Amino acid sequence: MPEWIEIVIRTLAAMAVLFILTKVLGKRQISELSLFEYITGISIGNIAAYVSLDLDNLWYLGIVSLLVWVSVSVGIEYWTVKNRKVRDLVDGKGRVLIKDGKLLKEQLKKERLTLDELLEQLRSKDAYRVADVEFAVMESSGELNVLMKKQYQPITPDMLGWKMAEEKPPHTLVMDGIVLEKELELSGVTRDWLRHKLSQQKLKLEDVLLAQLDSDGITLHIQMADGRSFPQKKADKPADRIRQMTAQLEDELKRLEQAARNEADRQAYRSALDRLQTGLKGK
Repeated sequence: MPEWIEIVIRTLAAMAVLFILTKVLGKRQISELSLFEYITGISIGNIAAYVSLDLDNLWYLGIVSLLVWVSVSVGIEYWTVKNRKVRDLVDGKGRVLIKDGKLLKEQLKKERLTLDELLEQLRSKDAYRVADVEFAVMESSGELNVLMKKQYQPITPDMLGWKMAEEKPPHTLVMDGIVLEKELELSGVTRDWLRHKLSQQKLKLEDVLLAQLDSDGITLHIQMADGRSFPQKKADKPADRIRQMTAQLEDELKRLEQAARNEADRQAYRSALDRLQTGLKGK
């Protein structure tokens, strides 16, 4: 057999073996790696290159070596799940670099991280001042996770005391002009309903690039291959926006009144709420 054909066959075999072994190792092997997983990945790559290109008669020993590496790696992964000490030794532990807006110099030295590198990673997390950071932890994977102080965190409905309706995932009913039967079944609508929705807009199924059913189970968002979209987005009327904003303000004033620590504050919020409601009734 010519050498080039043998190399092609070995390379394809090595690729197939690597694919199967990577599936065995799991998704962590292709995401952020721990130290041991990093070593395993490099070693497996080197061994696969040996299997692919080395033309001696002992190439099959490379496959044996690959199986040993993968077996040890899988075994250690199961061991780390069962034993915390082994997990700390193999994967390492996170290290706090910033606490209460103050740099921990000794921790930075242990991670061998310069201030320039730390500031760069903070900026990637939208943190531009160390003093604004409550905690910054260097994880075992090398990623920096940052918790901002409360006054610098984005406002959420929970902070304002608002109760939000449960959000359900949308269902993709049509993709590239093909109805996805499984999604159609999970959404609770029928093919006739979908056909009726398309006919209302005078659209053909084969021309639909993407159709998604909203979480309300009623609204169908359609993207056409020619760039059109349905339904057309309409701007909110000023009256509707004002009504929504005033309702939110009323809810917030009621929440503040209930959370007030003394009677004077409670009366101030109650008075503001009364004035707001009186003004709205006057209109």
